[in-house]
This record gives sequence, C-alpha cells and structure tokens, in this order.
Amino acid sequence: MIEYLMVFPDRDAAEEVAEEIADDDFTSVRVLSEALAGEDDAEDVDWVVHVVQDTVDDPAGAVARALSERFAALAEEHDGWLDDDRSTGD
Repeated sequence: MIEYLMVFPDRDAAEEVAEEIADDDFTSVRVLSEALAGEDDAEDVDWVVHVVQDTVDDPAGAVARALSERFAALAEEHDGWLDDDRSTGD
C-alpha cells in the first residue's frame, strides 16, 4: 500500500482535486482538514487530499513515481503541493 498527501490552502481546491480523481481506480480518496503546527486559530488549516493505492507497494517503483509526478502537477495547478513523505503499509 502507498499513500499520497496533496496539501491545499483551501477546501474548495482540495475538493475539486478529489472529485477530479475520484473516478480513477484508487483504493481511497478523502479530503481532510489539517491544523497547521503551532497554530491555535481554527482558520489556520490546510486541506489535504489523502490518496491510498493498495496495489502499489514500492515507493521507488515506476508506478509510484508516475503517480507522484501526476499528483505533484495536479496539486501545483491548484496552488497546492504534494507532501514528499510517502509511506507504505504492511
């Protein structure tokens, strides 16, 4: 299993991206709010699109790299970024 986090400054962008990839064959696509570290203000949140793909287990493999490139470009188009800390689960 491999996970990707695309981070956006606003909810609308995150929901738009999630909707755009929802019909693709991913195990899970969710929009979550993420409080910024050290911030007490409820308005200081990032919005995250969390994508899980169970059929990919090698973060250095060609499929994982291609997905990473796709998500990085998609996030950038919507003023966001791809979190580079990908993880695999056992």
